Amino acid sequence: MAKIKRIGVLSSGGDAPGMNAAIRAVTRTAIYNGIEVIGIRHGYQGMINGYFKLLKTFNVSDIIQRGGTILKTARCEEFKTPEGRKKAYNNLKDRRLDGVVVIGGDGSFTGARIFNEEYDIPFIGIPGTIDNDIYGTDYTIGYDTALNTVIEAVDKIRDTASAHNRLFFIEVMGAEAGFIAIRSGLACGAEAIIIPEIKNQVKKLRSFLEEGFKRKKSSNIIIVAEGADEGGAFGVAKKAKKDFQDYSVRVTVLGHIQRGGSPSVYDRVTASRLGYAAVEALMDDQKSAMVGLQNNEVVLVPFRKAVKLHKEVNWELLEIANILSV
Repeated sequence: MAKIKRIGVLSSGGDAPGMNAAIRAVTRTAIYNGIEVIGIRHGYQGMINGYFKLLKTFNVSDIIQRGGTILKTARCEEFKTPEGRKKAYNNLKDRRLDGVVVIGGDGSFTGARIFNEEYDIPFIGIPGTIDNDIYGTDYTIGYDTALNTVIEAVDKIRDTASAHNRLFFIEVMGAEAGFIAIRSGLACGAEAIIIPEIKNQVKKLRSFLEEGFKRKKSSNIIIVAEGADEGGAFGVAKKAKKDFQDYSVRVTVLGHIQRGGSPSVYDRVTASRLGYAAVEALMDDQKSAMVGLQNNEVVLVPFRKAVKLHKEVNWELLEIANILSV
């Protein structure tokens, strides 16, 4: 492969705190190595529509602490079609791009993998999603910040729950996986954690709450992942409410506050490491792969594995949370 002279960088799918830190790291690592960087706005849609902008060092100044993404992000149905990918390829060639760094999640990497099967411009992925559900990496950019946001909110809710003898069902993000629910539930001392990976948890929850009621517990915090099969926090609360008349049942959906905010130290450092590693991977002639962290070491994982293989939640953490909630 000829020496890389110009690369693109984009963010795709849902935003996550730390994406700006990754953009900064990609841009400055490339410039340090004599490579020009083109920012592609609005993800794959911008690649198709030609939303390209040359990035200099000053363009990524003062962004490491900012949430969201300065390049904006979007979901793009057109990129799923051969015609859409052909438009994207033509735009990349017209601007003489020798490689692209994609910051995103499962769907973003799926698109990148298919593109690399069809065309000769290498793509390297950086895992950026608060859900932490991508196979091949222990952590994804944004996960740690989202957890801290949940903990801050739940700590405040527990204060009012104790004051009013209330049973709070708090819904966190996780449509298909319980990574946020398990780790935040353990960290905030939740009395129960309900996740999509386990079905029919309401019956067990009822038994658990009955035991707590006998022990004169004044309040309970139940963390519910949005993808729980009972219908999220509202569905679980509705089923539990009729059995506990002595409790004032409340539901709080944390929603998109989990996506925002200034990234944590861990997310900033992780994004910086992975942004640097992504540029190094392109310089080493790598393609169709994601840079990730395993045991705190940077690794390269093929897109086909990152996308197709399933990442398990940490069952030990869930067991610890159940034991400590007695």
